[in-house]
Amino acid sequence: IHTLRASPLAHLSTNTELLLRLRWLAILHGRVRPSLAASGGVTTPADGIKALLAGADCVQMVSALLRHGASYVTTMRRGLEQWLERRGANALSDFKGAVSLERKRDPAAFERAHYIRVLQSWTDRG
Repeated sequence: IHTLRASPLAHLSTNTELLLRLRWLAILHGRVRPSLAASGGVTTPADGIKALLAGADCVQMVSALLRHGASYVTTMRRGLEQWLERRGANALSDFKGAVSLERKRDPAAFERAHYIRVLQSWTDRG
């Protein structure tokens, strides 16, 4: 008989896990009523911005905060503010979902491109 033991080790997410989450945010934005949250993989201001562009209403940054401390929220906020300033944006809502499937002229082409990319990544592994 095997017994379960608690382990004090935690696996913190990295932005290598973000791509799949961004893809699904982009697909679901505008198609479902609930708010969408990016969970896992948001570790830099650029990651958070990508999630918002894909259609996230909010981002969770638990791993980033555990790594860098609570003051990292300020870093993330400054990064977002600077990005918005460079684009002359009045509000984040001007950009939220900008790269989502909902905003594509040809959603089927978007899906085909992602499918081809997945197939290529598989064959590139040998």
